[in-house]
Amino acid sequence: WQTDELRRERPEPMDEAASAVHYLDQMFAEVLPEVLENLARQLARIGVVLSPRSRPVRFGTWAGGDRDGNPRVTPQVTLDVLALQHDHALVDLLAGVDQLIAQLSSSTRVVAVSAALEESLLADRDQMPEVYQRYGRINAEEPYRLKCSYIRQRLTNTRRRLAGGSPSLVSYASNGELLDDLEVMRSSFLQHKGGLAALGPLDRFLRPTAACGLSLATMDVREHAERQHLALGAIFDRVGALDPAYLSLTRPERARALSAELAGGRPLTVRRTKLTGQAGETMAIFNMIRTAIDRYPDAIESYIVSMTRGADDVLAAVVLAREAGLVDLNTGIAEIDFVPLLETIEELTHAGDILDELLADPSYRRVVTLRGNTQEVMLGYSDSNKDGGITTSLWAIHRAQRALRDCARDHGVRLRLFHGRGGTVGRGGGPTGDAIMAQPYGALDGSIKITEQGEVISDKYGLPALARRNLEITLAAVLRATLLHRESRQPPEVLAAWDAVMDCVSTAALAAYRGLVEDPGLVTYFLSSTPVNELAGLNIGSRPSRRPGGSDATLDDLRAIPWVFGWTQSRQIVPGWFGVGAGLQRAAAEGHAAALREMYTSWDFFRSFLSNVEMVLFKTDLAIARLYVDRLVDPSLHYLFEAIQDEYSRTVAQILGVVGENRLLARHSTLRRTLEVRDAYLDPINYLQVALLARSRAGADQDPDLHRALMLTVNGIATGLRNTG
Repeated sequence: WQTDELRRERPEPMDEAASAVHYLDQMFAEVLPEVLENLARQLARIGVVLSPRSRPVRFGTWAGGDRDGNPRVTPQVTLDVLALQHDHALVDLLAGVDQLIAQLSSSTRVVAVSAALEESLLADRDQMPEVYQRYGRINAEEPYRLKCSYIRQRLTNTRRRLAGGSPSLVSYASNGELLDDLEVMRSSFLQHKGGLAALGPLDRFLRPTAACGLSLATMDVREHAERQHLALGAIFDRVGALDPAYLSLTRPERARALSAELAGGRPLTVRRTKLTGQAGETMAIFNMIRTAIDRYPDAIESYIVSMTRGADDVLAAVVLAREAGLVDLNTGIAEIDFVPLLETIEELTHAGDILDELLADPSYRRVVTLRGNTQEVMLGYSDSNKDGGITTSLWAIHRAQRALRDCARDHGVRLRLFHGRGGTVGRGGGPTGDAIMAQPYGALDGSIKITEQGEVISDKYGLPALARRNLEITLAAVLRATLLHRESRQPPEVLAAWDAVMDCVSTAALAAYRGLVEDPGLVTYFLSSTPVNELAGLNIGSRPSRRPGGSDATLDDLRAIPWVFGWTQSRQIVPGWFGVGAGLQRAAAEGHAAALREMYTSWDFFRSFLSNVEMVLFKTDLAIARLYVDRLVDPSLHYLFEAIQDEYSRTVAQILGVVGENRLLARHSTLRRTLEVRDAYLDPINYLQVALLARSRAGADQDPDLHRALMLTVNGIATGLRNTG
């Protein structure tokens, strides 16, 4: 209780990466061994053998790799984060090998070993005589311990090499080499009545090692699509390759020019080419990726194109990657995946068309083939919610998944969907297992990628027991969806009828939501009735709350996180429910009341959607919100709060009508009681926050104690509500 709850300074990307690595260390040592062992045991019950080298769970990160709107993430920062991850991974591996040395005491005086292990030991002796000199006599009859000592030395050498030491040291160039050494021991045990050792301590180390490798997690790099076009515009202008200029081309014209460039294979730059400004910064990203992959194989997996609006945005990334030596179609090289991120309602609506145009391009299709014939597409929950409200956002994402699924099948490509979910329902949050089962049939084919962000990481993975439970829920849902949801559970005509109802709900909900956010007074109302402007003082992240060049004048430049965070602090939580009532009411008025109840009973998507909204409605407290409005908002804007109140009442009534209950969370008594108890502690903090905001905004000079007290209320409310942004 004597720990300061506030940061004095804004964290740097390296600080955020170090926090992520803390959880990854715990996952490797305390979570994955048991989770993967249990999974292998359960699969064995039905006759499925899970290879110890398989990777049913993998971790990724973009801490240190997400450049979209964050100038603090430089190419050097990304390399520094990768060095940090690899160092921690090697320390974790060394600790695991030390445990094996203590446990694998089998003696050749009692049992033989395989010829492959004997050959491996002889090769190790030739390469690392210093290890044999130290341990050869002590472990003369303990080959497994001796082998582990050789493995330990190679890991130590790998750590030294990556830290800038001698490249001539005998080390591991890849995780595959380490796994080969471990499997030599495993096979020897299995051949000589050592099943308990092979399937016990050795597998409990081998499986997490296969999952996490030498890096703990693979890095994704993300950048805004427009930055790539600016870089290509500068490059094309230098070589005079296009007329008219690249940046003046339409999207279809750009796509054709980029496609021709990839098919031709000529370089646009040479080693001496120097780009300046934003163009130079963007090109430096791809050069950094080249350096990182040379230094840390498999360390960077994907390049994500934020705000993808067309195939040209992705093709631009491929051309820049080619200039950095990451793609060479003539020699069959494609070092990274290219991932379109679809973030707005318009792009989600045209998701299938965008992917079809990409995969129809022969050069890009060749890239996908070289990357294992898998195309990843990221779906943005946060910006689409801010753009169209929760109903239209989730419905557009659901329909986009169907279109992407069908397009991938038509092109013979395996689809991997990357769900960019946040912690709050307004950013795609909610129970992970339910969300996975709510996907369209056939959209999940054994592989899914999900973000875990912000406070959700500590809530779900802060304790090993919780982390194991959450990973098991996710694994179970993925298996179930992959195996049991390959075809529609409903006849086509029923699904088509439900789609029509959802279209009706979404259209009315979108109109209600856009009516609110497009009101001329909404910006002022939002900034006044929430502590969003004070959020910067909390120092909770390295990323600016507004996009580069943004201002307080519009909501378009405000990022989704502060948008959700602000509404949540004042207990209005508009992004989590606004418009749902209007949509359900319209559908009921058009004669779909019975269909809505049937959809809730029989459609995972609709049930998950309404369940999450119901929980947010219970967390919403407009009596508390009125305190903010009465004290902080100009009376001329109070009509907006009245509109929020009206929609809240409408949404509660409509939800209860569909689920068939007379109060919110009636079927979830434990959750209801938990939230009620939490409110008893949260409400006084909200009262304090309103008073402190009024004092802070009225004073010309900022009192440090007043500022600190205000930040403590922001932190307290965020902690109490848990999924706040």
